[in-house]
Amino acid sequence: MIESITLTDFRNHTMCRVNTAGRKNIIITGPNGAGKTAILEAVSMLSGDRGMRGAQMTDIARFNGGGGFSVYATLGDDSDISIYFNSGDTNRHAKIDGDNATLADLGKKIRMVWVTPREDRIFTDTASERRTFFDRMAASFDSAHSGRTARHAKLLAERAGAIRNGANSNWLDAIDEQISGTAIAIAAARIQYAGELNYFLDDAAVSVDGMVESMIMDSNAADAEREYIKYLKSNRELINDKMVIEGVNKSDFGVFNKKLNLPANLTSTGQQKTTLLNLILAHAKLICTKTGDRPIILLDEAAAHLDSDARKKLFDELGDAHAQVWATGLDPAIFSDVPDATFVACINGDVSNIV
Repeated sequence: MIESITLTDFRNHTMCRVNTAGRKNIIITGPNGAGKTAILEAVSMLSGDRGMRGAQMTDIARFNGGGGFSVYATLGDDSDISIYFNSGDTNRHAKIDGDNATLADLGKKIRMVWVTPREDRIFTDTASERRTFFDRMAASFDSAHSGRTARHAKLLAERAGAIRNGANSNWLDAIDEQISGTAIAIAAARIQYAGELNYFLDDAAVSVDGMVESMIMDSNAADAEREYIKYLKSNRELINDKMVIEGVNKSDFGVFNKKLNLPANLTSTGQQKTTLLNLILAHAKLICTKTGDRPIILLDEAAAHLDSDARKKLFDELGDAHAQVWATGLDPAIFSDVPDATFVACINGDVSNIV
């Protein structure tokens, strides 16, 4: 759990500090453009990820600042973590208790999931957006998962280039074997995550649909890998100068609302938001059960599409999930019934506690 966080030259914040007072819920309110989401983005980067916006590091550094930024946090276990970027660097750097650390080390130190207005459309958005969302959540338990998906994308690009340049079959065989092995690991992680998440879901069910996932479920990982290699070897032609193949790069996640007996994408906007938040709740419970860690959940514009009853139910259940929640909104009054909360006002990059 985060006890305090300090932002320096981050977005529109020259320097600001948020003290949580050890509370479960941190509610950040203020007008549009005040810097509320920037605080959540800074928190999200402490997970070792690129952040909830996925922005370039140079875009995060404060305009007309020194070209770099830093985020420093003290945790409930008396440790501290930080992430920083210096002008001229190619990537961000991490520290744990003052010692240099890898970004992956941060991911093991603090487990996090977030929902932004962008995710509100996840059920009606593209398959690519859903894959990114669920793969990010699956990586909370399998730290190598995000690395596999990145490697898989790189191998596909390498394969397309090799075909385009007329590489010999031996070279393509080697690439296809690497692609297949990586794809099987990705698909297996997705299947496992969906199954474990469903255990904690009452009114919804998650499924993953794709060629490789089906191969694994129909047989086993070893047979699926051999079958997928055969498929790759038989599909080595470019169509309109592009490589078109099926695999984990085309898989999709489906979510079914069992209460309404409808796919989530066919339900109302409010029902979709409720289902999305139920996924986050289930994810938080899964983290606690599997790791014993207390996750951090970031909810940007948390109250959007939720009535007062749904909002109160959400925070009550998040409290039961043993998560620390950071949420933003325009009006503090709509969060008046949120228990165990620290309220922070954000105006023009400055923050202050609301008494």
